Amino acid sequence: MGQIVAIIKYNAGNIGSVANVLQRIGIDANITDSPEEIRKADKVIFPGVGEAGTTMKYLRETSLDKVISTLEQPTLGICLGMQLMCSHSEEGDTPGLGIFKEKVKLFRGDLKVPHMGWNEIQISQDNLLKGLREPAYFYFVHSYYCELGADTQSVCEYEIPFSAYLQKDNFYAVQFHPEKSGPLGAVLLKNFIEL
Repeated sequence: MGQIVAIIKYNAGNIGSVANVLQRIGIDANITDSPEEIRKADKVIFPGVGEAGTTMKYLRETSLDKVISTLEQPTLGICLGMQLMCSHSEEGDTPGLGIFKEKVKLFRGDLKVPHMGWNEIQISQDNLLKGLREPAYFYFVHSYYCELGADTQSVCEYEIPFSAYLQKDNFYAVQFHPEKSGPLGAVLLKNFIEL
């Protein structure tokens, strides 16, 4: 496909597995923390597993917060990446990048956390979900969730409904892990690359 895909490298886990899945669908991605390389890429992926407070601190210290929030090409946040693109997270009382207005909250009550395993998402025939049909199951691992809001494109339920997928302008974000979601995850990543 001849596109330059940058995966943002920062102090979060699970970044390499996204590159591995992209490689399986024929895409070579560059794992980088270079603002210049990130800005020059055709597509940017902001994945991650970790804790919101220490991660935002790292992004601010390295100025990656400014790089991410001013990107103009299609940019995909995954799991922690999605949560950090929101306005605020209850995890560590952390201000986010503010790309999405939605807030990130802790699952409360009798719910077992983390919410872990396969769960169904609602399918709209949006760009990222093109070609998918219900029931569509994706793999989740998270203790915090993005509330529903104006940017919500798809909903998942874990006793309460939450945003499985947010989109605004050139920014896309999913709470589940497409890189751990088998063929459906591969379709979603391919759809993103083809945007």
